[in-house]
Order: sequence, then C-alpha cells, then structure tokens
Amino acid sequence: MKQYVALVDVYSSGNFLPKFFRDAGLGLIHVQSTPELMPSMLGPNLDEFEHNLIFNGSAEAVVRRLREFDVVAVIAGQEPGVPFADYLSEQLQLPTSNGSAGSRARRDKFEMIGKVAAAGLLTARQIKSADPAELLAWVEAGQVFPCVVKPLSSASTDGVSICHNVEDVKRACQEVVSNLDIFGLANTEILCQSYLKGPEFIVDTVSRDGQVYVCGIWRYVKREVSGGKNIYDRDVLIAPDSPEANVLVDYIVKVLKALGINNGPAHSEVILTEAGPALVEVGARLNGNMEPNFHDISLGGNQAQLTYLAYCDGEAFKAGYAGKRYHKLKEACVINTDTTLQGEVTGFNEAAIHLIEALPSVHKLSVKYKAGKLMKKTVDLLSSPLRVFLLSENQRDIDQDYEQIRQYKDNVYVIR
Repeated sequence: MKQYVALVDVYSSGNFLPKFFRDAGLGLIHVQSTPELMPSMLGPNLDEFEHNLIFNGSAEAVVRRLREFDVVAVIAGQEPGVPFADYLSEQLQLPTSNGSAGSRARRDKFEMIGKVAAAGLLTARQIKSADPAELLAWVEAGQVFPCVVKPLSSASTDGVSICHNVEDVKRACQEVVSNLDIFGLANTEILCQSYLKGPEFIVDTVSRDGQVYVCGIWRYVKREVSGGKNIYDRDVLIAPDSPEANVLVDYIVKVLKALGINNGPAHSEVILTEAGPALVEVGARLNGNMEPNFHDISLGGNQAQLTYLAYCDGEAFKAGYAGKRYHKLKEACVINTDTTLQGEVTGFNEAAIHLIEALPSVHKLSVKYKAGKLMKKTVDLLSSPLRVFLLSENQRDIDQDYEQIRQYKDNVYVIR
C-alpha cells in the first residue's frame, strides 16, 4: 500500500519540502487550514500534491479523509499550520507527533516565552493585553525602555517595533491592532516585551524523538530604520564549534524540550545578552531563508531534506545526525535588502540584475516583487525587495560584494 505524507499550509520555504518526500516515493497530500489560500506569502504548488484537503470548519472531516490513506507523517509547511499539524498527527496516532496540548505555546509568543521562563531559562519580561493603556502603564511603571511591541502570532518581523518612549509605544500598539498579521488574521491582543540587548542569532534544528541536529547557526545583522523598525539586513554563518555556538546550542536544546518540539524542524531566534542567551521566538517549521542547494554547499546538508529523514527514517536520522552539528564548508551570507522606493513595479532593469548576479560570491538572487505589484518602503522581511545568497572561501569577498549590492539594489526595479 502506498504511503503518504500530509503537509499542512505549504507557504514560503515550505515549498522545498515536497521534493524530498516525492523523491523517496511517498505520495503527497496538502492540507489547507483556511478556506482560501493566504495571499501574503508564496503558496503551495498544488500540482505537486495528489490531494488538497481544505478545512471548512470540521477538523474531524479532515481526519476521516486522511484515514483513507496510509499517512506516515503530518508536517507543518509554515507557521499557521503548526497547531493543525499537531492535532492531525495526534488523531492519526503518529509516532512523530509533538502533541496538541503544547500547540498554543508553539504559536502564541506570550505563551511561548512564559513556558520557556517556567522551565528556568532566561527570557524577556513581558505582558500582553487587548488594551494599549494597560501595556503603557506596565512599561511606565517598570521604566521598560527600550521595549518591543509586536503581534502575538505573526512572523517575518511583521508588526514588530522597538519603542524608546511613550509615543513610540502608543504608535506601535495602534499599528498592531489596526492591521491583520501576515497570515491575514486579526491582531486582537498586543505583546510587549523588555528589549534584549546583544547580538541576535538564528539556530536551525531538526529533531526526532527529542534528539536534536543543529542544521545551521547564523548571526543576524539588523538595521533600525525610522519608526522603530529593526529590519533584517543580512544573516552571517558562524562556526559550529565557536564559543557562541556552544552556548546557543545548550540553550536551544532546553528550549525545544520546554516547548515540546521533539520532532521536526525548528527555526529559533536568540539574543546573546550579557546574562546569557534569551529566546526571541521559535517557529516549529523551516527557516524562511531556506535554500537547499545553498545550504548543501555551505553546511553540508539542508533542513528540508533532514526533515524528510527525521520523519520518514528516524533510525537513519538518529544514527547519522542526532546530537551533532553542521559543518561550515564555506563562508556564507544571506542578504535581505531594504528600500525606500514606493510605487507600482512596471518592469525590471536586467543590467542591474546581471551586475549583481555577476559578483564573485553571489550564488543566487531572488527578485521578490512581480510586475504589477505595489512596492512599499521596507519595514519588515516581507517588504524586503531582494534576497541574495552569497558563498565564498573568504569573508573579504562577501563583504566587498555586499557593498556592491547595496549600490545596485535600488536599480533592479522599474517603479511608477
């Protein structure tokens, strides 16, 4: 009997998952947790799936349909699919389930930080409320400046603001409650946290039965722009055996245990404060900057393929990867460019694209906006117009090419 894998809400980098399951001869079922596909992110290529099961208010109906197949794993393809994937895995009694009891803390950032703090790990101080005045009173009473205001369950730095004074907090709260999150859901509550000072890192992992492989650790370089927006600039690969890596891995393994992420991928963001590592947040899904070929060259493997292995050949995963870390095979960097340009994209400047692609360390350029789309000033990862993957034997080449990309970036698009 043919075996199947169900992928829930395949958006963004989740689109890298199907290939590895399909190559292994597994059938693919897509589960859509919303009646309509979410328009804010790159959606699934449904041609890759034999079936698309749409949740229309009855979770039991989806379970019944899945029971018609020999499903060996249910996996979240992106952040919104995490709770439903947990539920479906549990209902189908799959050994790779993380359990629906802990789902909320894997999506709601207030619950997440609370659970990690309860495990005795360092975190930010925090409060959540539907009332901006309550947040403001908390900030003023504790003089929690700077502080961070953000939605409870979004991603890609959507709606995140660093606030230095009362007016900043008021403006940030208004922005959160008056906008939908990137998944199209209303922000009914606001999260406010103390600002964690120190360098920020990505720690990407894949687990099976609580045994963890560290796929990559990247240092964020961010730039704060007007309005308290701390936007991504670039991610820089660090050595897996560096002192920072050792401290971060020890911490993240405990975080994953506290949150019950015992199976599958996780994308964690951590700040290395003077007091030690402190969690920003964890997504129980692939890194949004996942690019399998780029990661194969720089890390000796990629999170999407390792996710396939962890779910579908757990013994091979444990034998080859459990308790280990990636290899840094090259210097690597991912740039997410910013822009102040605004207007309709009417075309592309091929000469500028070729100039960037011809730089010695450039592995791949992703042009994010399509013709006809409205470009806006960069305030978060979603509004970054270009993503550039760089690889080199030495950091100097990457640094030089980064400066060239900064010069060329605003010439790529023709704006009206």
